[in-house]
Amino acid sequence: MKRVRLTIPENDQRFDEAIKTLRTNILFSGVDIRKIMLTSTESNEGKSEIAFHTALAFARTGKKVLLIDADIHKSVLTSRYHLEEEVNGLSQYLTGQKQVGEVIYSTNVENLDILFAGPYAPNPAELFTGKLMKALMAGAGEIYDYILVDTPPVGSLIEGAIIAQYCDGAILVIRSGAVSYKWVQRVKQQVEKSGCRILGAVINMVNVSKSSYYNSYYYGGY
Repeated sequence: MKRVRLTIPENDQRFDEAIKTLRTNILFSGVDIRKIMLTSTESNEGKSEIAFHTALAFARTGKKVLLIDADIHKSVLTSRYHLEEEVNGLSQYLTGQKQVGEVIYSTNVENLDILFAGPYAPNPAELFTGKLMKALMAGAGEIYDYILVDTPPVGSLIEGAIIAQYCDGAILVIRSGAVSYKWVQRVKQQVEKSGCRILGAVINMVNVSKSSYYNSYYYGGY
């Protein structure tokens, strides 16, 4: 397995505490909740950052974690964490160009491995319904304590709902004041149709100067 080095920024203490709370709430969701997707209603709600830091939080407790970047349309992981190496990714595995051992990377964070999105593919929905995605999730479940999947926004693209069928639970990341209650409920129902359990929601990008929240990030169940 090849290794990559991530540049991890310093975070606000309130953010770190909120991520730890999110990790704790996932743990209390049950021992059978190990494959978890994070999605949103639309783009730019912060789901990729929440997914990364949640994976990081689990890894720092000694859990073996795989973070899968399944947002083939609009991946931000390689640029956000200053990855300089050229890496293979999920799209190359799902199209048969690479074997699974060629697309999963260990990192400079102990216990954290990452499967990057890879180059844009024109038909990701078809790729996610194929046998290779099913095999990937089943095989990773035998190796890792937790698998976190950053999916495309379910409100905009169907891929997130397809990926939900391989997961034990889903977390919705919702940008504060950006989407309506009805729209969130539609996304929730679409994920649940796949048989995936909704664990809760992260209310993200809360303006603490105008809110009674004591954290800029908040996790709560439905």
